[in-house]
Amino acid sequence: MNVSSVGAVLLDMDGTLVESDAAVERAWRVWAATYGVDPEAVLTIAHGSPADRTVRRLLPGLDDAAVAAAAGWQLELQYDDLSDVTASRGACELLETLARLGLPWAVVTSADARLAKARLAAAGIEVPVMVTVEDVSVGKPDPEGYLRAAALLDAPPARCLVVEDADVGLQAGRAAGAMTAALKGLDGDLRLDDLGQLAGLLAGALTTTGARSPAAPDS
Repeated sequence: MNVSSVGAVLLDMDGTLVESDAAVERAWRVWAATYGVDPEAVLTIAHGSPADRTVRRLLPGLDDAAVAAAAGWQLELQYDDLSDVTASRGACELLETLARLGLPWAVVTSADARLAKARLAAAGIEVPVMVTVEDVSVGKPDPEGYLRAAALLDAPPARCLVVEDADVGLQAGRAAGAMTAALKGLDGDLRLDDLGQLAGLLAGALTTTGARSPAAPDS
């Protein structure tokens, strides 16, 4: 993939920009024990998906009100569990590189606003634009969140790079018509070991071409 064509970067939060997998898994394990669901089955599908979508898949017999209550309680379990939430490896380097290059960026997360703000604050990350599960009618793998973020940044989806650590998020990025960068051995247009690697690729390509570089005058 030619990263010199990237005009904006759209980042997932949990497991991508923020290391929070342990907190996510603790909450789902408690939830699974309460609802009598195999926790390993829960963790197989929960990462990257909105809580209500996961609940519906696991407990298809619940009505809408019961799904909302079960999903809400799962989020409640996570709000104050921030002790080991940190910025992901290479996250600070990537955000500094985006600022230097003048590349707009946003976070698109399956968390609600309260949880997203808490985790980002714990990781010491300030976000210019954020789309949460509360901002969309359908969560990942639907592309709505990524399309909304692209619109907020005034960036064509085809020039956006979606960075994800979960298959449902990568599906959402592809459905939005964006380029994709995948972490944790998943398959995207780019495969990344960490966000620092992406910082290096963007810096090398965009500084060389002059695209988005602060040193290059606007045409």
